[in-house]
Amino acid sequence: MKSRSVPRRNVVLSALILSASALTGCTSKGGSERAEAAPKEATTPAAAAPTPATKPAAVVTIAREQQATWVRNFNPLLSEGSVRFPTVAGIYEPMLVFNTMRGEYTPWLATQYTWSEGNRKLTFTMRPGVKWSDGQPFSARDVAFTFALLKKHPALDLSGVWKFIGGVTAKDDATVEFTLRRPYVPGLSYIGHQPIVPEHKWKDVADPVTYTNENPVATGPFTEVRVFQNQVYELGKNPNYWQDGKPAVDGLRFPAYPSNDQVSLALTNGEIDWAGAFVPDVEQVFVAKDPANHHYWFPLVGGTATLYPNTTKKPFDDVRVRKAISMGIDRAQIVKIASNNYTHGADATGLDDSYERWRNDKAVAAGSSWVQFDVATANQMLDEAGYAVGPDGIRAKDGRPMRFEINVVSGWSDWVRAVQIIAQNLKQIGIDATMKTYDFSAYFEALQKGTFDMAISWTTVEPTPYNFYRDLMSAELVKPVGEASARNWHRFGAREADSLFHAFEAATDPTEQKRILDAVQMIFVQAAPVIPLFKNPSWGECNTKRFTGFPTHRNPYAKLTPNNPPEYLLVLTELRPR
Repeated sequence: MKSRSVPRRNVVLSALILSASALTGCTSKGGSERAEAAPKEATTPAAAAPTPATKPAAVVTIAREQQATWVRNFNPLLSEGSVRFPTVAGIYEPMLVFNTMRGEYTPWLATQYTWSEGNRKLTFTMRPGVKWSDGQPFSARDVAFTFALLKKHPALDLSGVWKFIGGVTAKDDATVEFTLRRPYVPGLSYIGHQPIVPEHKWKDVADPVTYTNENPVATGPFTEVRVFQNQVYELGKNPNYWQDGKPAVDGLRFPAYPSNDQVSLALTNGEIDWAGAFVPDVEQVFVAKDPANHHYWFPLVGGTATLYPNTTKKPFDDVRVRKAISMGIDRAQIVKIASNNYTHGADATGLDDSYERWRNDKAVAAGSSWVQFDVATANQMLDEAGYAVGPDGIRAKDGRPMRFEINVVSGWSDWVRAVQIIAQNLKQIGIDATMKTYDFSAYFEALQKGTFDMAISWTTVEPTPYNFYRDLMSAELVKPVGEASARNWHRFGAREADSLFHAFEAATDPTEQKRILDAVQMIFVQAAPVIPLFKNPSWGECNTKRFTGFPTHRNPYAKLTPNNPPEYLLVLTELRPR
């Protein structure tokens, strides 16, 4: 899963949308073309004429996670990196879907929501007529049950909703009411995006934390596990889906591709209909092979590619070291060599283009020095921090040499190259950094549990920068090493930021919200809890030879990428065969 924007629900200006680059090109027979067997010949001459073959099933082939083999797990209450696509938004569904490209919420399982009692109560009205895939009716009671599970099993409360929720009550089959411990307007995203599970199936699950849910019952467009093998799995459509005439395609197919390079080759050969991967020189490698059908769209709204230093380990607990490491990295070289000039280096706020209207220019200026490539100043800062250069050229303090590993997913070729450049750069400031590649599952487990030195990864993509910064520096989200953390992987907490987060939670006036987030950005650029590298493109490629309905820069009804839940639900329900 190359979420790299993860997951990811931002506000985007129309000017950014219009300026995003996108071109066409896609060829192939892609998909799982499974023609039914020809009927047997009749015994009489009159009936001997061949019967036309049934039209091949319209199965969309998708490259979404780069892994060598698949593990059968469709538990939507676990982190998306632990389960198979599209479990959290495609098999299961949320009440709302935030549309990054339009900057608005799309009603989904809920038709509306209302705030009351000074933003201490949030009430959702459920969509009528929705059924679970086994034909049982969906209701507000399923929503209340799901959130009760998160409370009973804190390991499932990935967004920490029970830190601000006081209670959840199904008032009737159509209405669910959330009472909050304090005014918490940003809670709409966390509550609205929570995948909902059926009470009648999950009430008897002994341990929902370890439950793999191999045969899901859900409300989404694709709920039937038709094939599941080590190298490929296939989902069929929900026979009871609530959107009339949708999904228009018969199913989804997922071959295992261990690397971006293999995805690129399969795209070029027309074996994939939809992907969200880095493709080098996409115009020549992909588009030129079939300009009529091969398309891509890479707007810079995929979060920020970021280097996470584990602040529970020395020397990463020292802000001088974090800033020196940042100054020792040549972002221009990374953008050119690793990212194929699809993007540009991040500023010190770490915000991508989706947050442009929130960006604090004063914070950008205040942090500009530590995101510039400046080997001399970086060395000076490390000298001042007490890390002396040894005879082998490696800095050390208290007998501990600055030798570290940088984790990256083995198949993510662009990020692999980025880490190789970073490791080479850091030698110039006396740091011996070694790239360590992992299969995605092992990589993500180490990330969540904090068992790493440094790691390159994504940032969350949310409706406002509140969520972005809370994920990166709220002390309330810091968990002990070994305990899975959904967001604050580097274990950094800034108490002074938490007071601002709480102020934002109660603010509804846009001017006040901007003032608060301006202050948050100043704390961020002073503390440098993580090291922003470059704005991550929202990777999206498609082949329109067999299927249409994909978003484009001319019709930006959603991101093209399959990497960001729950937004890709908007695409899954619009795809249709030619």
